[in-house]
Amino acid sequence: MQAHYHGRTAVVVLVLKQAQSQLLEWEIFGYKTQSSRKALCIAGYILSCGALLLLFYWKPEWDVWANCIRCSLEEADIVLLRTTDEFRVYSRKTVTWISVSALIRSRSDYPATAGEDSIFSKAIMKPSLQVKSIQVQKIRYVWNICAKHFQKVGALEDHHTCSAIHAKFGSGLTCNEQYVRRVICGPNTIDVPVIPVWKLLVKEVLNPFYVFQLFSVCLWFAEDYMEYATAIIIMSLLSIFLTVYDLRQQSVKLHRLVESHNNIMVTVCRNKEGFQELESHHLVPGDMLVLKEGKTLLPCDAILISGQCVVNESMLTGESTPVTKTHLPQADNIKPWRMHCAEDYKKHVLFCGTEVIQTKADDRGVVKAVVLRTGFNTAKGDLVRSILYPKPMNFKLYRDALRFLMCLIAFAAIGMIYTVCVFALNGEEAGEVVKKALDVITIAVPPALPAALTTGIIYTQRRLKKKGIFCISPQRINMCGQLNLICFDKTGTLTEDGLDLWGLLPSERNCFQDIHSFPADHSLPWGPVFRAMAVCHSLIVWEGKIQGDPLDMKMFEATNWVNGHQNEGQGSTHAIVVRPGPKAMEGVTILRQFPFSSALQRMSVIAQEIGGEKQVFTKGAPEMVAMLCRAETVPSNFESKLLLYTAQGFRVIGLAYKSLQAGKQSTDLTREEVESDLTFLGLLIMENRLKKETKPVLEELSAARIRSVMVTGDNIQTAVTVARNAGMISPMSRMILVEANKIPGSFSASITWKPLEENKPEDYRSQYHFAMSGKSYQTVAQHFRHLLPKLLLNGTVFARMSPGQKSSLALKVAHAGISLSEQEASVASPFTSRTPSIACVPELIKEGRAALVTSFCMFKYMALYSTIQYLGVLLLYWQLNSFGNYQFLFQDLAITTVIGVTMSFTGACPKLVPYRPPSQLISPPLLLSVVLNILFSLSMQIFGFVVVQEQPWYSKTNIHSVCGENASVEHKEKYLLAGKTRVSKWSYENTTVWLLSTINCLIVALVFSKGKPFRQPIYTNYVFLLVLIGQLSICLILVFADIDDLYSKMDVSIVPRWVFFLLQFSRIFLLVLCLQEAVIENRALWLLLKKTFRYHSKSHYKRLQRVLEQDSAWPPLNETFFSDSVAISVEGNMGGHSNPTFDSNEDVF
Repeated sequence: MQAHYHGRTAVVVLVLKQAQSQLLEWEIFGYKTQSSRKALCIAGYILSCGALLLLFYWKPEWDVWANCIRCSLEEADIVLLRTTDEFRVYSRKTVTWISVSALIRSRSDYPATAGEDSIFSKAIMKPSLQVKSIQVQKIRYVWNICAKHFQKVGALEDHHTCSAIHAKFGSGLTCNEQYVRRVICGPNTIDVPVIPVWKLLVKEVLNPFYVFQLFSVCLWFAEDYMEYATAIIIMSLLSIFLTVYDLRQQSVKLHRLVESHNNIMVTVCRNKEGFQELESHHLVPGDMLVLKEGKTLLPCDAILISGQCVVNESMLTGESTPVTKTHLPQADNIKPWRMHCAEDYKKHVLFCGTEVIQTKADDRGVVKAVVLRTGFNTAKGDLVRSILYPKPMNFKLYRDALRFLMCLIAFAAIGMIYTVCVFALNGEEAGEVVKKALDVITIAVPPALPAALTTGIIYTQRRLKKKGIFCISPQRINMCGQLNLICFDKTGTLTEDGLDLWGLLPSERNCFQDIHSFPADHSLPWGPVFRAMAVCHSLIVWEGKIQGDPLDMKMFEATNWVNGHQNEGQGSTHAIVVRPGPKAMEGVTILRQFPFSSALQRMSVIAQEIGGEKQVFTKGAPEMVAMLCRAETVPSNFESKLLLYTAQGFRVIGLAYKSLQAGKQSTDLTREEVESDLTFLGLLIMENRLKKETKPVLEELSAARIRSVMVTGDNIQTAVTVARNAGMISPMSRMILVEANKIPGSFSASITWKPLEENKPEDYRSQYHFAMSGKSYQTVAQHFRHLLPKLLLNGTVFARMSPGQKSSLALKVAHAGISLSEQEASVASPFTSRTPSIACVPELIKEGRAALVTSFCMFKYMALYSTIQYLGVLLLYWQLNSFGNYQFLFQDLAITTVIGVTMSFTGACPKLVPYRPPSQLISPPLLLSVVLNILFSLSMQIFGFVVVQEQPWYSKTNIHSVCGENASVEHKEKYLLAGKTRVSKWSYENTTVWLLSTINCLIVALVFSKGKPFRQPIYTNYVFLLVLIGQLSICLILVFADIDDLYSKMDVSIVPRWVFFLLQFSRIFLLVLCLQEAVIENRALWLLLKKTFRYHSKSHYKRLQRVLEQDSAWPPLNETFFSDSVAISVEGNMGGHSNPTFDSNEDVF
């Protein structure tokens, strides 16, 4: 995995729920503006005609270093931020001051603002009553006077305990506290304004690419190269306007996405002043929000402190299943509330942008929630920030492209020196020498080079869209061409979304009874098992339909009862009653729910039969439910029966119950009290079928040597069986269970390797897969960190994984994510598939590989084209000659531009080959190809340049000598007149070099247009072939047309027999280049060379793979190891999803 070894491995994660936002961490440096430095910089701006200002715009750190002096953060009025990743990107921020003097009337008001331990009291400077702040990526940070650092505001402090939240904020904030917090935190809005067109236009025009274009165009106008300069201006303006239009549309779309949440009327509770209605943008962290009955769109993140809610979280999770939220317990301990609640803290949090569809008050009256986060600090805000500020990609192609660009600039510098020497020694005017020298840069460094790298991506994005795959991060398409490991969720991704109820295995008196199959002719008998299936769920009636978890729906439907009938006239505090029919009087009332917890692997309800006693019903993971039951109620063959069904791929649920003592109020009981001393009821067996696309796709990935990994919350045996049935694990491979457990009463842990199947070949070390549970994974990460890379190298099944563990294992290190949902959450995922199946995965990899190869082909072609033209011009400079304007125009516009547009039309190869395309430009095959092509092109042009001078009809001064004595006087006069007017361009050397370089460009385009194995054959790109044929035809017409006016315009002097010789020579050159490219691109040859010279990959995971292959003791089957070190804290790595509960280190600078 990328988290543990940094070689050529790449990871993609199938995201069903939401995209993982990976915002950056920063280093911060303080600076103070100095007047003398600022004055010198202003003078520099004026003297450089704005060039220095433009340079500072591109490099903000240079601006700060030039204008300011380094100081402490406390004294700083400018701060410089630098990302901690490999890119080291700088950002300049100005320190601003917020005044609160008008809100705080006396010193006695300080504690009243928020409490002595609050950031609000620690940020206000005395006696000025001002707060020092900066804003980074829409988040506001204020200066903490005590801690001497910038601290994030807009969120409730994490140190509050459960009891403290109830005590401090349960009655609401005072008006004064609310006003101070509002001024310091800013408004509770996710404000994404529509960027004005002029701003987008200026930003696009100031891009270095367009600045270089402007420099080139000015130079071309100075040299009277009007036609091509005009064409470049038109194309650049078109490109700018299209880009600005696209950015404007994205800005409008994002603005519409968030604007509905910025102005919602809400009810808050004010301390000593009662309830107030106000607009949601006035909310601050700590406000007491009152949730009324009916649908409510949440404008902030809030902690539920009383009552219960049912929420639609599809905006965040991509799933429309309603989620039940319970109030934060009033636990009296010293742990912060999130640590106390562990991974279940999200069960108490209502997230911004989600919709409350039902509320249920408790005996305290109304449903209340404390505002936790506001604005861009919220779940919705974090989602929007991940779109506004995507994490930059570390892809070798783009880094190598910049390095190659630097090489071309160095190459151009050599040509400039040569040009200055040649023209200066021949007595040319200084102005002409400068123009010729600068012209060399525009020839050697093609302005279209950066655009050439993106053409393949643009066409690939269109092809993906036709296949129902949408992309919001086009640069990640090339990254997909390098993927070699895919992580899949199970339910809804590999298997169908819904579950089918297969059977019920009831238990009575410590023994399993006969299995009850579904559907059955007879219904279930009335009893505890029936009641458990009828009430142990979190289903609700929403918009006239029963909504909830698919498992709960199937279980409840098997009872043929109805849900949602409630006691009349009790308002929002009533309990849900399930009945045998709509008009039935009898039924069971659900008094209280303990929602499903991924950490606890179970859910429970307290229910009461009308006129009967209160009972507890629990369902969940069979192993967990059995642990909560009295031992004498659990059948002795429990484990063997469980293994029997999980080994067949069934999803198994355990059921249990107990009766509550009379007189106990359900609201007073803790979850621990409720879920203890249970009676085991039996096993509910669910069938989760594979999707029809799953097995073919996984087999295709396996044939292409792309690893597939399953990360699921289901039972480990079920997951292994599904993996085998899906083809993720071959029949001959051995499954090894890795179990890691903490040793009670000590700080150490143990780890054991056990075979899951006994009847397997002894030579299991050649083909084996590891399976482990989330608990084992976390224990390994804490106690056996050194073993984690070895386990991940062959880990295939990760079961019983909590959302936080899934995040640390896969989501946080993924290079790309695919959302199989079209819900709002998918806007932050790089790719979204319209069809909810994994069939999109191989399609994306194929297109990614094709786009990557296309980028390489285009890059090589653009580099060769500019080098060919550069060499030709330098050769002609030796005679103080050059290509004519129309010669340049024909090569630049009619040849290269058209080829650049059409070469990328070639589609992806329909078959995945078992290896990947190269990921870097600085690789031996590609470098050798470019260098050899340059040498061949140089040889070709020098050959023509020298040999033409040896021809008997050649004359350096008389360019019409080839006409002979028999030519007409009129014909000679035309050539003579043209020769006098164009003496600097028209020569036999010029014609020869230009013709050879033009044909060379066509040959290189043909040779570099690779087809298989990653793209379709070149003959499928009809447009490109027609373009090449058309361009070659124009060249032939040009040289054989014998049109004097055309020759005069194009600055060529045609000698038919010489042209025939050049064409024959070009055919030989084409054969040589094709042979050379076939040899260089021969993968088998390179593998043989690697084997001969014993070259091995330097990537960490490849080295580890070789070490493990040679280690006869790995894996240590049926052995147990013990840790002898203190556990490593992995709380940061094991946290929940960064969105909607973004756990970052950006709270403090």
